[in-house]
Amino acid sequence: MDNVSLWKNREGAVPRGVGVMHPVFAARAQNAEIWDIEGKRYIDFASGIAVTNTGHNHPKITDAVTRQVQSFSHVCFQVTPYDSYIKLAEKLNALAPGDSPKKTLFLSTGAEAVENAIKIARAATGRPAIIAFSGAFHGRTMMGMALTGKIVPYKTGFGPFPGDIYHVPFPAPYLGVDEAQSLAALQALFKTDVEPQRVAAIIIEPVQGEGGFYQASKNFMQSLRDLCDAHGILLICDEIQTGFARTGKMFATDYAEIEPDMITVAKAMAGGYPISGVIGKADIMDAPAPGGLGGTYGGSPLGCAAGLAVLEIIEADNLCQRAIEIGDHIVRRLEGLRQSDNGIGDIRTLGAMSAMELVKEGDAEKPDPERTKQIVAAARAQGLLLLSCGVRANVIRFLTPLTIPFEILDEGLDILAHVMRGKTKSDI
Repeated sequence: MDNVSLWKNREGAVPRGVGVMHPVFAARAQNAEIWDIEGKRYIDFASGIAVTNTGHNHPKITDAVTRQVQSFSHVCFQVTPYDSYIKLAEKLNALAPGDSPKKTLFLSTGAEAVENAIKIARAATGRPAIIAFSGAFHGRTMMGMALTGKIVPYKTGFGPFPGDIYHVPFPAPYLGVDEAQSLAALQALFKTDVEPQRVAAIIIEPVQGEGGFYQASKNFMQSLRDLCDAHGILLICDEIQTGFARTGKMFATDYAEIEPDMITVAKAMAGGYPISGVIGKADIMDAPAPGGLGGTYGGSPLGCAAGLAVLEIIEADNLCQRAIEIGDHIVRRLEGLRQSDNGIGDIRTLGAMSAMELVKEGDAEKPDPERTKQIVAAARAQGLLLLSCGVRANVIRFLTPLTIPFEILDEGLDILAHVMRGKTKSDI
């Protein structure tokens, strides 16, 4: 079976709503490389959307999951609990920012984590309203879509959405929105749409993922913390894409030196095995009554085993520092490209959460989604897998495994450079 034939089968068997970035079918993967069913090798700058921070098929994770599946694959924690759930919760409670006692709930997907964080916030405060930000992405469930600050493709045709959800502009200076404007929009919201005494929580990505890798500064995060404290509002940090060493710290919130009330986690926490979670202050997490939280597959024993292995790898291999080194290297290479390419409008990184924004003629007000799409396709043809994102669909994001060898990182960046200069791999 080749990629073309399998793609035809996919069109007949799978709904078109399941979008696919690259029409190549994976056969195997190792660390930062993927081979398709035709045997072609690709350098992976996507990591399954920030999931395989520890690389594909890491032996320590594979060993941990193998040992677990030989014992049992599922019993349901709410029926007969198991110690790996508790051990992983204890470790994450200790790693979460702030000194308050913590508790952790495990689920299966990032969207579930967000949904449950909202449930907990409403139970803890007795308030209904939630505030999110423009450009945010919080999942594809009904509440996740309601919180998401981008219509196409995530929300088109799926409404109506849950009520009492409000959005304010995310501070993205490159897009013309500074921190003062964003904070002023919050104050205006309190005067015109929802009084702060009705707001249960504000949810924010410390670095927006699908929105384009815009970063909330330390000052802005501290201002949000102060505002929430002043009005009895909970602060939820969505670390689903930023967590587990991606940004150079275990959690991106660590840079802000604040203590959120809850953190949502998923993606890289188990190196590719499905698990997610909500980490929060113990008294807040205890607000729902027994039976109010959970799920059949929540905190899968396979995910817990993998999650414990991931934390060991991050510490043993110092992946937080490695992320910083990778991000610095990517930025240096991109800055070199920008010297002769005024289509690279902005370059930004936090650890190894790196991105470049493509515009026309160096003008921030002229996004170039067409070139963005062309670069992603041309890079794939030459053996490099990239992802695009952004509220204007003109951002290329770099999410390499944090275990990527630097020679492979440079090989991928060489391909990118040649693609952007209109050359082919044979010219390298």
